[in-house]
Amino acid sequence: MPSYLQFTKEEIERKGGLHTALEIEGQPVLWQQVYDLILSQKKSLLRFMSPLLADTGLRIILAGAGSSAFIGEAAQGIVQANTKRITQAIATTDLLTHPQLHFIKEMPTLMVSFARSGNSPESLAAVQLANKYCDTVFHLIITCNPDGELLKNDLLNTYELVLPEVANDKSLAMTGSFTGMLLSIILISKIGLLETFLPSLQVLINEATELTGKHLARIKAIAEQPYERVIFLGSGPMLAIARECHLKLQELTDGQVICKHDSFLGFRHGPRAVVNQGTLIVYLLCSDEQVLLYERDLCLSIDADARNTPTISYNHCIKSLKNSVLAITFSEPADPLNELAFISAALIGQLMGFYHSLYRGLRPDSPSKSGTISRVVQGVTIYPDHLLLKSTPGF
Repeated sequence: MPSYLQFTKEEIERKGGLHTALEIEGQPVLWQQVYDLILSQKKSLLRFMSPLLADTGLRIILAGAGSSAFIGEAAQGIVQANTKRITQAIATTDLLTHPQLHFIKEMPTLMVSFARSGNSPESLAAVQLANKYCDTVFHLIITCNPDGELLKNDLLNTYELVLPEVANDKSLAMTGSFTGMLLSIILISKIGLLETFLPSLQVLINEATELTGKHLARIKAIAEQPYERVIFLGSGPMLAIARECHLKLQELTDGQVICKHDSFLGFRHGPRAVVNQGTLIVYLLCSDEQVLLYERDLCLSIDADARNTPTISYNHCIKSLKNSVLAITFSEPADPLNELAFISAALIGQLMGFYHSLYRGLRPDSPSKSGTISRVVQGVTIYPDHLLLKSTPGF
């Protein structure tokens, strides 16, 4: 049964955060459901994917908007390693404005579309642009909404995966929908060996359970502080998780907290200037010991800064950090071969955003007081493709 993340049902309903609390805490159950769903469709997914992956010239595009775009960024390297096919994460917002720079006409393309609602104007337009700009294109649609417009496109050469109903978040911020779709594409990228993911999946579930269990009180206490800026750092797939965390905290606080993300090595090249006296830095540390050497060097450098910037470490405890306010480690040692465990890091941004939203008197389910951000993006007009406009008189 849900704990409502340390509130009673009545309290969190009054504060406007019931859906967000349920959706954050419900992710371990959702992940098992996602695995079971894909396992039940393994044969049909193999029939769809195997002929495509047999083509050494296949290109895979991972596409979405906002958090859905960050899914592609997080999965890109893993999908490429698993499929041995060139894989690129390209936001639908980029495909829409510059399709001629992203699609390659002669190259067979698998376009993977991530969509919580399936109603984003950019997502709907991007699949049509793929059909127009590519001679041979296939679509894998991963969505949380069985009634979304994206599923009504009647596209050819398409596989549609609709995640369990609980993945279709009711709150503004993507939580379970983000991690559920991210998990899905990684599982599908090695669909022939799906069962080998079971131990990794269990570790992922255990980590999320620990985050919302023994680490929760401390995360809540830290999030209930008046930070002006929060910076999330990560490497490899964790860089995209850092980007998602930065967005989650920023949108759940209605922009009252300015957030930034970067890689550990990239942060040295100018972006470190953003740190001020009101900054918190969150280190999403890698499980690979070689990568961790580079990350640790930056952590020690920041710790030596006279500004004494408080820091949170996820996945490792660097004992010599005097400014650490929390080091999150897990019962099972970090395993660099686990392709799934990094997904649990997304809960750091979700939990911090949830608690800081409440701290600032906002309603996490709908934190935007002005209405400028909404669950499904509004106000995007889709214009005719520019190649067609060449024949339009007066343009």
